[in-house]
Amino acid sequence: MKRVLNPAAIAWRKSSYSDGGANNCVEVADGLPGAVPVRDSKTPTGGVLVFPAAVWSAFVAIVKAEHLS
Repeated sequence: MKRVLNPAAIAWRKSSYSDGGANNCVEVADGLPGAVPVRDSKTPTGGVLVFPAAVWSAFVAIVKAEHLS
């Protein structure tokens, strides 16, 4: 069974890696079992990408490691 995501019904938070400017504005939503929705905060009614939680965690770990090096 395919689940349908209603972006208006979930709480979004801006990524701490967003620069606050016009170019890097990513929002993520927490609390969905096994999934992490991601959207562009400049177009909140636009598309949403949904990543498996394990894939998103690996991506965040790589970004943090690159940022610290």
